[in-house]
Amino acid sequence: MPRIRIHWAILACLPLTAGADWPQFRGPDNSSVAVDTRLPTTWNDNLNVAWRVELPGRGPSSPIVVGDRVYLTATTGVRHDRLHVLCLDAKSGSTLWQRQFWATGRTATHESITGAAPTPASDGRRIFAFYSSNDLICLDLDGNLQWYRGLSYDYPKSGSDVGMASSPAVVDGVVVVQIESQGDSFAAGIDADTGENLWKVARTNRANWSSPIILPGQGDRRTAVLLQSPGGLTAHDPRTGQPLWSMDGSCAGMCSSLLHGNLLLVPMNGLTALRLNESSDAPEILWDSRRMSPGSPSPIVCEGRVYTLSGAIVKCGDLQTGELVWQLRLEGTHWATPVIADGHMICVNYDGKANVIRLGREEGEIVGEASFGEYIHASPAVSGNAMYARSDKYLWKISQP
Repeated sequence: MPRIRIHWAILACLPLTAGADWPQFRGPDNSSVAVDTRLPTTWNDNLNVAWRVELPGRGPSSPIVVGDRVYLTATTGVRHDRLHVLCLDAKSGSTLWQRQFWATGRTATHESITGAAPTPASDGRRIFAFYSSNDLICLDLDGNLQWYRGLSYDYPKSGSDVGMASSPAVVDGVVVVQIESQGDSFAAGIDADTGENLWKVARTNRANWSSPIILPGQGDRRTAVLLQSPGGLTAHDPRTGQPLWSMDGSCAGMCSSLLHGNLLLVPMNGLTALRLNESSDAPEILWDSRRMSPGSPSPIVCEGRVYTLSGAIVKCGDLQTGELVWQLRLEGTHWATPVIADGHMICVNYDGKANVIRLGREEGEIVGEASFGEYIHASPAVSGNAMYARSDKYLWKISQP
């Protein structure tokens, strides 16, 4: 398709102050960017590791940070049917509380992961922990149970034997979950106060692990929740589930879309840039780029550039045109979405090796390396000039003294 030059001022990275919460997968705006945060460029057992704590079970979900606490999920048991929610003190790493529940749905997953694959989310007052067994648990910040939904109990034909991984999104008092597999597939808006369905819509019966994202309202455009899948894109009213617009096309089934201002970046036809209208009509296609196609990690935007990571190659593209500017080869396979802080990107591969890349305008340069020595699926969280990274066995806090 022809390239279209965008005649608007490119926004810089959306600001996230060093002390801000990281309340969901990829941070408060799903951007994976913390502009004002300074992180170390290298670390080891004796340098820039504030603490490391052993976890009670396995899980590829990311940690989240709310205030001075870190929350994360895990599973234990021979069948990984014991569901854990943990709360740690961000300063010391000490466990403040831990809650355990029995799974009500299927717990079979691929051997490399467990049912604690979706990242929990918070609205600042509550924690919404979701699992591959389609169990959705609501706790207050002190660990008191508010409600529990066994969605596979309600909808027993939903689920996948290789595991589910879509993380919930929270907006306007609604927890949105996306459950798509070869069985019964649906998305639902769950009342955050009661745990009851506000709406439920059928989805294509195809495996999908991408997560819903929120599209904030602007002008006459209503706030929407975006559902991405190999069957296309649909935007829905978060309170009613009413469809607002849709777009055909096969989207990636693992990495998730990214909203940056009015620009929506979707892993479709490689990577596709859509401009949202000030109404709730379908967006306009601005460009697509096969060369910028992401792998499992989701795309990131910072200072007029878009970054993707596919396999072991970091790609930097022009946000206005989608044209490739530079690329840099790393090592290994990457599942975790990188984070950007203070002009540096931190990429952690599955073998636990981290590369710190200085993001230049003309090229990227590896300026630091470190190794966690553990297999890592989870995307890091960033808050308070610190990065929180987890493997199945440990959670680390990486920060300068």
